[in-house]
This record gives sequence, C-alpha cells and structure tokens, in this order.
Amino acid sequence: MELGDVPRWLIETPTRDSGEAFDEPWMFADGRVLPDLGPLAARIAHPGTRRSFDLSVIEAAPIVNEAIADVFRTLASGDVQLFPVTVEGAPERYFVVNVTKVVDAIDEARCQEVHHYDEDDPSPDYPGEYNWIYGLRIDPLRTDGAQVFRLKKFKTAFIVSEDVKNALEAVGNLGVSFERVTEAPDLH
Repeated sequence: MELGDVPRWLIETPTRDSGEAFDEPWMFADGRVLPDLGPLAARIAHPGTRRSFDLSVIEAAPIVNEAIADVFRTLASGDVQLFPVTVEGAPERYFVVNVTKVVDAIDEARCQEVHHYDEDDPSPDYPGEYNWIYGLRIDPLRTDGAQVFRLKKFKTAFIVSEDVKNALEAVGNLGVSFERVTEAPDLH
C-alpha cells in the first residue's frame, strides 16, 4: 500500500514487550475495556514514511503518536483506553488506541450494500453480524454522544465524531483517511 508516491509504513500487531503474542490479538478492535496489559511492543512490517496514526497490518489495531493520543485524551477520554507501545525504530512515544464504546447505530436502509454472515457463509463466531458493508451509514441519534466508537455487529469500523476528525487532521501526517458515514451514500 502506498499513499501517493510515499511507501506506506506498516506496523505489526502489538505484542507483549517480550515478543509474546496475545491469545486474542484482535482485542484492540473488539470494543471492550481491557485490563492493564503491561509493556507493549510493535515491529515494523514494512518500512516507509512514519505516520502519526496507523492501523496494524493484520488486526487493525490503531497505533498513534503522542500528539494524536492527546486528541483522544482531550476529546474522547471516556470512549478509549491508551496503552503505551514501543514501536521498533521510532524514537517518539506511541500508543495503542483501544476503543471501548460500542453502539448500535448502523442505518442499514441507507447503506449502499450490506453483507451478513448467513446460511451461505456460516460463521458460528459472528452470528447476526455483518460480513462487510459498502457505503456504511449510521444514525447519529443512536450514538449516545460517543466521540469515538465501534459499531455493534460491525466492529471493523472505527468511527470518530466530526470534532475528533478535525482535531486529528490538524495534527496531520495521518496514515488513515476518513469517510463520512452520516449522509446518504453516493450511488453513482
């Protein structure tokens, strides 16, 4: 993956500082409060231009620098946990952002296309959840005032409010992009 002509910096999923993998490496995208995990470390999967916000290669754990962590601390402290992580070769401090808020706000009727785990694609691990959603849309009235959250039945999505988005963009050098999810999808 590249952004323009800049090679994409990719980080592996964080592990314990000892290098030992977690039993549930996807836990940072699961939308639940986690206990103190102790010192964490992450290796570089692909060198490139270092970013202030990135998602780990496999489990999409959000990994951010101190300036981005400050945005989450200031605007969404009740919605996230921040775990310090040492990123291989990076002299500055980084944090894993664990979103702890999960809301049921998917507006399926306004989504462009939804795919459920169903009889054709049985998944005993994800009953009633979405396999994928194109043109995701949410009902902002059902977000319970959360500034940062995951979606019930589609925790892959990492949703931030407009205020958080603007503050993240003000920091800059992001390795992520934003897609509006509160307006009607473009069906062209």
